[in-house]
Amino acid sequence: TRSATETLFRMGVARGTITTLRNGEVLLFCITAAMYMFFFRCKDGLKGFTFSALRFIVGKEEIPTHSYSPEAAYAKVEQKTEKHEEKPRGTNIIALVRKLVDSVCKHGPRHRCCKHYEDNCISYCIKGFIRMFSVGYLIQCCLRIPSAFRHLFTQPSRLFSLFYNKENFQLGAFLGSFVSIYKGTSCFLRWVRNLDDELHAIIAGFLAGISMMFYKSTTISMYLASKLVETMYFKGIEAGKVPYFPHADTIIYSISTAICFQAAVMEVQTLRPSYWKFLLRLTKGRFAVMNRKVLDVFGTGASKHFQDFIPKLDPRYTVVTPELPIEFS
Repeated sequence: TRSATETLFRMGVARGTITTLRNGEVLLFCITAAMYMFFFRCKDGLKGFTFSALRFIVGKEEIPTHSYSPEAAYAKVEQKTEKHEEKPRGTNIIALVRKLVDSVCKHGPRHRCCKHYEDNCISYCIKGFIRMFSVGYLIQCCLRIPSAFRHLFTQPSRLFSLFYNKENFQLGAFLGSFVSIYKGTSCFLRWVRNLDDELHAIIAGFLAGISMMFYKSTTISMYLASKLVETMYFKGIEAGKVPYFPHADTIIYSISTAICFQAAVMEVQTLRPSYWKFLLRLTKGRFAVMNRKVLDVFGTGASKHFQDFIPKLDPRYTVVTPELPIEFS
């Protein structure tokens, strides 16, 4: 559904029926993030992988129903301090730094409704940024490892680009700023309204979506939006407000495949590049050897990316003499 939705959007843009907005993918992501975070904060709002992924990103402290009581938190803090006191006192730099960080994190403004009991609101946001920035940076590095090691002996200098690459920092900045903005906005609203409300997640999620400016991706925005529509559909079925259609998932998959295959033949430029490569691998390149010039009569620009391709056709089965006929031995 993600590829089909994105393809339909690009078809609309190519035909002029859809007007693109500047930073439209950012606005779409803001709206999607606001709804996702609202469902995340609601009881039984999200389940399965989506809930686990959001819990990993923003932390369990933002879940109202998590079993993390203040008493248990302070007990853990006291146990940690006791363990540190039991260690021999010496010029241990690591211990001194840890003690300094703990004192900075624990002493500071924290609202009574905030559930990050071991950190104040400022350190809570900073730690969230550092943690997810590191995760995003490492993910992007791991994705670039295969291509870097492929050129290990021919171009050893490319190994440096594995760690010092713009995309690495972009993904890290995107994830880190998303978490820090969401947590900071949630804490701010708790201070202003003096309560912890699920509606705070809508505002915090929308503002956190601005982080997409660091990592502009229409694919991510369209994918999350399509998954959100699917989530809302199934939640509507559970609430009894939306009718259930038997085999709806099969029907949606069939329609999505038909849309993508239609675009692959008639207007390849509207397909996502990664999906086009997938179709080429799936068909062993046969999608690329079609005579698309005869399809230009339909006005979809079928041969737009295949201007230099001239198929070799058997003149016995063509009405017009082909430009490059097959030579028989």
